[in-house]
Amino acid sequence: MKYPTIMALLTSLSLSAGFSEVDAKQLKTLQAEGVPVIDIRTPQEWRETGIIKGAHQVMFFDIRGAAHAEAWLKTLSDIVKDKKSPFILYCAHANRTKAVGNWLVDKLGYTHVYELTGGIEYGWRDLGEQTVKAK
Repeated sequence: MKYPTIMALLTSLSLSAGFSEVDAKQLKTLQAEGVPVIDIRTPQEWRETGIIKGAHQVMFFDIRGAAHAEAWLKTLSDIVKDKKSPFILYCAHANRTKAVGNWLVDKLGYTHVYELTGGIEYGWRDLGEQTVKAK
């Protein structure tokens, strides 16, 4: 299997219809195995706080809260090749990723969507994890 840790996560995490949380340690392990990490925040947020090293910057909601679903899905399909492949989403506090993750699973049929618990603020930076400058 391409992602050995994903099997451990699938058996250890409580999955809600294919959408679940990972903590910072799990994110780093999965990312090291090639699972894509996608930052759905705005460019302003990327500049202010940086991003998790190696994360794809793909804004979903703009500064006014408008969704850019069509363009976002096109970019997602370049990163995640099929609906069964695992990937991790994060935003500032995990509110937006909950909405996007549930939509991907419930409406579009993705089966292994994860979010960073607490987002980049509470689930990453507050734990002392580092970010890198956004592109």
